[in-house]
Amino acid sequence: MPELPEVETVRKTLLHLVQGKKIKAVRVLWPKMVKEPDDVALFEHMLVGQTIQTIGRRGKFLLFYLDDYCMVSHLRMEGKYGLYQKDEPFNKHTHVFFHFEDGTELRYQDVRKFGTLHLYKKGEELKAKSLASLGPEPFDEEFSLAGFKESLSMKKRNIKAVLLDQTVVVGLGNIYVDEALFRAGIHPERFANSLSDQELEILQKEIVLTLQEAVDKGGSTIRSYINSQGQIGMFQLELFVYGRKGEPCKKCGTEIEKSVVAGRGTHTCPICQPKER
Repeated sequence: MPELPEVETVRKTLLHLVQGKKIKAVRVLWPKMVKEPDDVALFEHMLVGQTIQTIGRRGKFLLFYLDDYCMVSHLRMEGKYGLYQKDEPFNKHTHVFFHFEDGTELRYQDVRKFGTLHLYKKGEELKAKSLASLGPEPFDEEFSLAGFKESLSMKKRNIKAVLLDQTVVVGLGNIYVDEALFRAGIHPERFANSLSDQELEILQKEIVLTLQEAVDKGGSTIRSYINSQGQIGMFQLELFVYGRKGEPCKKCGTEIEKSVVAGRGTHTCPICQPKER
């Protein structure tokens, strides 16, 4: 699943491609992707005549800001956007078409069909259930050390599960949780409320640095992720533990291990991330 760095990279490239384009028509071939309104024909009709003003991001959600509405898009596992000429062929995994007045069209492709689309009146999008429950953005001042410590102090769950749930901080998925925890020297099975103030300070810092470095590199190309211009991310070359089972740790040389934590495949170095402190 694309995480914050990948979604941010998609946002930037999409903004460059479609900002200022006016929608002439919309065609949805897989109605189940449209969650709000529950009438797909109404969804298509509401977008006609709307111009894409800008594109924002909240956690792993893309926010397409139009004249009157905000379209919230979640890519889920393998969703992709691309800009095409209207006469270019499309494959069987293309499910939504946004036809623009200039003859180009934005297409949404999704092999697994897990992606979702919601349309809200502009200004109402952050009140929606899926967005209202999200924690602070990692690059915002709201993600403070004091708030981070307070959020974790009562969490009697392992730290990996807590970081994955999007309420303490948004944008972290399996890849970047594993990476941030390794960089902080914290084992993913440790309870969140067992971490010392010093460990929390280091972890909060490494979450921000890891995500920022990944954004700067265009994200990590794991499985099928590419950005909206068909370019792959390069941060996978910088990964310390994720996807490196059996390989030597870049810091100590010990073999990287893989286990299941919080229901997810988890990569750790047994020396750099001891279970007990």
